[in-house]
Amino acid sequence: MPILHAIVLGLTQGLSEFLPISSSGHLLVVPWLFHWHDFADVSVQKAFDTALHLGTLIAVVAYFWRDLIVYVREGVRLIVRREKPGTPEGRLAWLLVLSAVPGALAGALFEDKIDSHLGGPVLVACSFIVFGVVLWWADRLAGTRAVESFEKGDAVKVGVAQMLALNPGTSRSGITMTAARWLGFTRDAAARISFLMSVPIIGGAAVWKTAKLVKHGVPHGLGSALVVGVITACVSGFIAVWGLLRLVRTRQLTPFIVYRIAAGVLVLAVAATRG
Repeated sequence: MPILHAIVLGLTQGLSEFLPISSSGHLLVVPWLFHWHDFADVSVQKAFDTALHLGTLIAVVAYFWRDLIVYVREGVRLIVRREKPGTPEGRLAWLLVLSAVPGALAGALFEDKIDSHLGGPVLVACSFIVFGVVLWWADRLAGTRAVESFEKGDAVKVGVAQMLALNPGTSRSGITMTAARWLGFTRDAAARISFLMSVPIIGGAAVWKTAKLVKHGVPHGLGSALVVGVITACVSGFIAVWGLLRLVRTRQLTPFIVYRIAAGVLVLAVAATRG
């Protein structure tokens, strides 16, 4: 894989993982648009996908490391002492884990079917548009709830919504923010919940994919591209988290909605010309 391709795809993953525009959809569409054939070998695709997930995991952990230390400490303390969550941090820690269960189970059970039946350019484009409209609707709802009011029922509902992100083009951050806004959370709280939820789900995916990569080995000649992919995904992912959290405090998500619809229309137009 050329280093330029690794940089472009790393930037694509980092930005689109946390902005509500779908990383999986873009990682399929970008090579298709530019006629790149780096992923003709499935082993290369899976190895590079693992590297990109690792990069975005590092990014979100680096941004929220202070919060995560508290959540992990409180969560471990509850296990050791066999107590019920007695602090807001301990309760939220376990709710974040709970929210990851539906998506993790669905991903483990249906990964092969998703890879073989979903991800075509036209389907991705339609998903860009449809879920962009859904995000537009949710973004206009009034919300007053803060992160501290996140409850078990919310974790289950947003976690189930997160399953839809297994469809390339949906957007994990977009659908979780949509669900959180529907449940009455402010735009800022919805974004923070979405990003915190990404830690267990991306972390689990990274561990799962890394285990497979270790088992099968890194494809020959891909080492440099993997390192570049991790670094670019990490840096761009950190910037995306930082930027979106500041944007949602004073602005709506309209720019991303417009982008999703425009990108969907563009992909459909290109697909039509290619027959």
